[in-house]
Amino acid sequence: MKNLALVLLMAVTLFSCEDDNNPKEISNTQKVTELLKSIETGAKEPVSYINPNNYTQHNQGVADGLAGFGAALSALSDAAAADASLTPKVDVKRVFEDGNYVIAHTEYNFFGPKAGFDIFRFENGLIVEHWDNLQTIVTETASGRSMFDGPTVIKDLDKTETNRSLVEDLLQDVFLGEAPDKITDYISTEQYHQHNPGVKDGLAGLNEALTALAQAGMPMVYTKVHEVFAEGNFVLSVSEGVIMNEDVSFYDLFRVEDGKVVEHWDTVEKLTPSSEALNSNGKFNF
Repeated sequence: MKNLALVLLMAVTLFSCEDDNNPKEISNTQKVTELLKSIETGAKEPVSYINPNNYTQHNQGVADGLAGFGAALSALSDAAAADASLTPKVDVKRVFEDGNYVIAHTEYNFFGPKAGFDIFRFENGLIVEHWDNLQTIVTETASGRSMFDGPTVIKDLDKTETNRSLVEDLLQDVFLGEAPDKITDYISTEQYHQHNPGVKDGLAGLNEALTALAQAGMPMVYTKVHEVFAEGNFVLSVSEGVIMNEDVSFYDLFRVEDGKVVEHWDTVEKLTPSSEALNSNGKFNF
């Protein structure tokens, strides 16, 4: 499948020319869901949701443009042909929208089992930019919860900006360390379901994990918050920092209920040195 990039380009042309008098009207969230699922199914139509002339890639392991996307799928196909355990699977767990951005939380088999967050930016109904953060799935977790389970329904749309502000303040005061004692202003003391595989439920579980890292001389440090996306009760932050003495990207998804964070999912990915990146767009350029 070395010519898959060319096939994808042809598919874009084919589907963009189909029945202009009766265009297929679907939401941006549905476009993202279908595009991600096509990694598993091989469906070609969802590729037409990508702008073939303007697609900026921020995954540092994938080359820029539609050709880079095609090359990544070719490599995945070759890997699956050599090892059936690498056959791609995609299960989108949560998807929400913030203006021109769509955020998806997905369980992958993508060169092995991965938990992933993907962010897509749209212009005029087409995807023009993509960011993501991937982490190998851990099945034996400290809380007993998986990296994916929990509520998926978006609600409280009228509280979107309030919930975004709550998380922004949490990040500034607690994660960036300006006023860590204010943590109970933001995270519920009654319910805090944790999906980070190394952290137990509740504030006590969070404190235990952070203390253990610090005592081991490998504290978790957030150095900069780059973006915060929100719709209703779900808020995703994109940050960078250090954990286990390595530079990483943190994607944190928070569920907010009655003015407090009550649930948390995340992925942590080691940063790729710029000298090894397959594109020059940067991991955090929004």
